[in-house]
Amino acid sequence: MNPMSNEKEYFPKIAMSIVAHPDDQDFGVSGTLAKWAKAGSKIISVLITSGDSGSNDVTKGAEYKPVLAKLREAEQLAANAVLGIQETVFLHYPDGELVADIKLRKDLTRLIRIYKPDVVVSGDPTGWFYGNEYINHPDHRAAAESALYAVFPSAGTRLMFTDLLEAGYEPHNVKRLYIHGAEKPDTWVDISETIDTKIEALKKHISQVDTHDVDSWMLDWAKEAGKEKGLAFAENYKVMILQKEEDKK
Repeated sequence: MNPMSNEKEYFPKIAMSIVAHPDDQDFGVSGTLAKWAKAGSKIISVLITSGDSGSNDVTKGAEYKPVLAKLREAEQLAANAVLGIQETVFLHYPDGELVADIKLRKDLTRLIRIYKPDVVVSGDPTGWFYGNEYINHPDHRAAAESALYAVFPSAGTRLMFTDLLEAGYEPHNVKRLYIHGAEKPDTWVDISETIDTKIEALKKHISQVDTHDVDSWMLDWAKEAGKEKGLAFAENYKVMILQKEEDKK
């Protein structure tokens, strides 16, 4: 059972994960995605950047960025294979320069209209600080804001981005938005059956030194997330229910 409003656990037919960088998804929501995939959900993973700024190696310069982008894309594909994700989309925006502009919102709106997910999973655009040791990356906030407004109002509003309509991309209404990293979550997903899968996926990001020894981090974070609801391991979310089941046409 899902401890949200005494509701049975929700499994979407199609879910779309939208994040800024390779490994963002795997740190945050991959336990949920793996659980949904295992249950038969189709998962689309959207990476807005390819993480081409993700190195502080003093021997590397600007010429390394395209090499790193290809490497990190390959790592994400390997991680998604572990999770059971069927499709991955790279948008190739510059890492570290992301802004929540109309171009990005339109690109995400196009993808939502193409794949027609029941659920979109993304971050919290209001999250500036986590604890007193981590300032949220500006790319994370830009990705989350753009995803949120692509879900609503852009994807479902017929005369918004009329060039998309003219190109044949009909409006689509997302049923639920799962927001990870929210200060006040209201939904807990039990990931006890997929915590090991989450760790395995995260370890595919070999280029990132902070993913090499993640077992204890992930176990501790998942235990902490589940503690409030008595779950051994969990990921938690604020969930916006944008279309109730009885509202379906």
